[in-house]
Amino acid sequence: MEQLLDIFLAFFRASNLAFGGGPAIIPLIQAEVINHGWMTLEQFSEGLAIATSLPGPIAALLSGYVGYHVAGWPGVLAALLGTLALTSILVIALTGFLMKHNNSPVLKGALTGVRPLVAVLVAKTAFDMGLSAFPSMWSWVIAGAAMICLYKLKLHPGIVIILSMVFGLLVFQ
Repeated sequence: MEQLLDIFLAFFRASNLAFGGGPAIIPLIQAEVINHGWMTLEQFSEGLAIATSLPGPIAALLSGYVGYHVAGWPGVLAALLGTLALTSILVIALTGFLMKHNNSPVLKGALTGVRPLVAVLVAKTAFDMGLSAFPSMWSWVIAGAAMICLYKLKLHPGIVIILSMVFGLLVFQ
C-alpha cells in the first residue's frame, strides 16, 4: 500500500509541476522514476519509446507504463490518478477564468516567461535519452535514414515509424 502511495505522489508531483504540455512532463517523470529506483534510464527510455509510439496523451501513457512496471495494475491506477486527478479538476475549474482573462498582459507575460524553461527541459531530456538511444551503429543508421526520409523525401512520419520498426525487427532480432 505504501508503494502505491509513493507512485501516486510521484506522478502527482510531476504532473502538477509540468507546464507546457506532454513533452514538458517527461523530465519530471524521469526524475521521479530514476530517483525512486523504479527503473534504470535505459528502461525508462524504452517505456518512453513505447508511449510515444501509441496514440494518446504522453503523460497518461507513460504513467501507466511505469505504474505497471512497478506495481502491476494497482500501480497503473495509482499513477494515472496521480497524473490526471488534480489536473483535470483544475482545468475544469479554471477554464472560465482563463477564457475571461485571455487578453491579460500579466497572463500573457507569465506564459511567455515559461516557454524557454519548457524548451530547455525538453532539450535536456532529448539529450539524456539520446545518449542511451544510440547503443550501436545500426541505431545511427536508422536515425540517419529517418532524417533523410522525413526531410529530403518528405515521407509521412507514420510511414517512417513503420519502416523503422520493420528495419529494427530485422536487424535487432
